[in-house]
Amino acid sequence: MNKRIIAIGCDHAGFEYKEALCASLNAEGYQVLNFVTDSPASVDYPDFVHPLCNAIENGKAELGILICGSANGVCMTANKHRHIRGAICWENELAKLARAHNNANVICIPARFVSLELAASMVNEFLITPFEGGRHERRVEKISLS
Repeated sequence: MNKRIIAIGCDHAGFEYKEALCASLNAEGYQVLNFVTDSPASVDYPDFVHPLCNAIENGKAELGILICGSANGVCMTANKHRHIRGAICWENELAKLARAHNNANVICIPARFVSLELAASMVNEFLITPFEGGRHERRVEKISLS
């Protein structure tokens, strides 16, 4: 059984996807930390993005999944954290490259622009793809300003 700890966060636009992704991740043996709204009522995305990113930075979770309508707001907020590398993904190859080349630790999913099936497939790709290191390591080390 998989013991990896994954953090998930969503706003009202991502609520339906969060429910389905949590169920599938739990069934696959992941431990899921839930930093989300528990209804489709309107919420402010920074209120769950910052705690999710803190959990990753503090070692309580290995990777994160953020879901909102466009993925822009959650990604911008996540990337304010020094040790977070959030990536907006809308196809499997982007999810794979975000991990392999950029060592992204948070996938940001635009629920209004991708199907639930594609979102689940991207999450799987993101979780199973290792960082390649090598020439990419040098570049990733230059991302943070301080």
